[in-house]
Amino acid sequence: MKKLIVAPLIAPIMAVALAYPSIAAAPQFQTEAPVAFLKDLSSDAILFERDADRRMPPASMAKMMTVYVAFDLIKRGEMKLTDMVTVRPETWAKWHGPQAGSTMFLSAGEQVSVANLLYGIVTLSGNDACVVLAEHISGDEPSFTERMNRTAKKIGLNNSHFGTSNGWPDGGVTYVTARDLADLAQHTIEDHPKLYKQFYSRRDFTWGKTMGGNAITQANRDPLLGRVAGADGLKTGHTEEAGYGFTGSAEQNGRRLVMVMAGLPTFTGRANESVRFMEWGFRAWQSKSVVAKGRKVSEADVQLGSSSSVGLIAPRALTVTLPAGLAPELGAKVVYQGPVKAPIKAGQHIADLVITAPDMPAQRLPLVAEKDVDEAGFFGRAWSGLTSLFG
Repeated sequence: MKKLIVAPLIAPIMAVALAYPSIAAAPQFQTEAPVAFLKDLSSDAILFERDADRRMPPASMAKMMTVYVAFDLIKRGEMKLTDMVTVRPETWAKWHGPQAGSTMFLSAGEQVSVANLLYGIVTLSGNDACVVLAEHISGDEPSFTERMNRTAKKIGLNNSHFGTSNGWPDGGVTYVTARDLADLAQHTIEDHPKLYKQFYSRRDFTWGKTMGGNAITQANRDPLLGRVAGADGLKTGHTEEAGYGFTGSAEQNGRRLVMVMAGLPTFTGRANESVRFMEWGFRAWQSKSVVAKGRKVSEADVQLGSSSSVGLIAPRALTVTLPAGLAPELGAKVVYQGPVKAPIKAGQHIADLVITAPDMPAQRLPLVAEKDVDEAGFFGRAWSGLTSLFG
């Protein structure tokens, strides 16, 4: 039976705190947003959370899930950006005009590429574009939402459910949490970096024509673009039920933050609070390196392996997020479920370095296997069985 093992540290990693005086509490942030969440992806530190696990309607922030599903299919080679899609007349009839909310201004029977549909979803928040893409992928929208929910569970969005491809109000069938939205943003950024960069930071997009034949250009509603350095996504949302919400991200000096705000009463309030929240995250907090890439931190016990242990190293430069200019007293431990069973591949994530500080959630940083460990041969397995039997 596996158990949680706390391994001794080999590398001295706590010197980061010595040059700074200690403080009693983390920086504070005041906001009118009833739901708010801010995470530093460089350290996985949660910098702020308010009602982050409340189930709520996502409005158009649900479109992030539709886009993630599409990105996943493109990555696996099951769909191409150049694939052409025909807009069904019945879909156009339902999703055009003022009653359809935000649209891409698609036309019945027109052919549009998957790439342009994605621009229409991400930049223009097109409800029509979502449904057209959903029908292209799965045949109809209900089948597509089943795919959305399977994918959501696969990536760990355990407190969310999708009943539409575009977040249109559906009597509570569709719900998310701020924490899940932040996780979805993180998966989008980290699982599909090239597609994220291509589609999520566009300032505007032109599609469709007015009755007079003029091209229609619509601006991206992302309130961070052009106002916060390094801002590059993700998605706004608004309905009467949900209020004004936003899931956003920005990167500065190699440090990426993801934020969620929801339930704000006005468009302007959403814009101003989002900018203020993100700027506070960068200004009030700082990243500090604790372990260099490739450095050995500890060892993990190995079961039924050619070696009885394996080194645990940092897969990248590991950092913690601390209050700017100050730092609390830090603690550190290595934890894993063990003993780890062979075979093990070099680079396999098998443990975490857990950093703790007063008044802050623990920060968990990944540690990976230093080298391959093969399964033990017959005599090694027999000897392991005997030692287990007789203690």
